[in-house]
Amino acid sequence: MKIDWAALGSVFGVSLVATVALVGLFTLGVVGLTKQESAAAQGGSAVLARTAAYACFALCAAAVSYGIYLIIT
Repeated sequence: MKIDWAALGSVFGVSLVATVALVGLFTLGVVGLTKQESAAAQGGSAVLARTAAYACFALCAAAVSYGIYLIIT
């Protein structure tokens, strides 16, 4: 049995980058919702913060859906 270390390293690298990106997007969504609450209390633009947070959550859902699609097909 021979292991293709280059392919294994490539899969590891892509998985690491994708995981960090998804966690970062989700974190930005949570921070956006937090900012939305504080912006509303201070009279700022809560709509922009909420829209950005929902966009981050939508991108996370799209990435997860695409991953499931790749696994199924």
